[in-house]
Amino acid sequence: MQSILIIIHAPPYGSERCLSGLRLATSLAGRDDKPEVRIFLMSDATVLGLPNQIDGATNGLQGMVEQLVALGADIRLCRTCALARGLGELPLIPGTAIGTLAELAQATLDADKVVTF
Repeated sequence: MQSILIIIHAPPYGSERCLSGLRLATSLAGRDDKPEVRIFLMSDATVLGLPNQIDGATNGLQGMVEQLVALGADIRLCRTCALARGLGELPLIPGTAIGTLAELAQATLDADKVVTF
């Protein structure tokens, strides 16, 4: 089974890079051959892990994150980045978690492919 790591550091709003990363992840996670999809959110992308944001889209970014969780994607928020933005103690979208740089390093070594947005 292939392992694909997607690192998103673009903010969820004001740029389409975050959306593009989620769209690619959803397409990969939904494949019949079921590659392992890991997503690591860094910098301003960490706010994507917060629930109940109003982005003006039906089933917007939160819906995409929830769909990825349902498809088995592992979604982590960089701990340092999350703490810098005051997210450390806030509830996250179920199925997402705070991750560490050591976990990102291991995921990078384990991945067959790494894609960044």
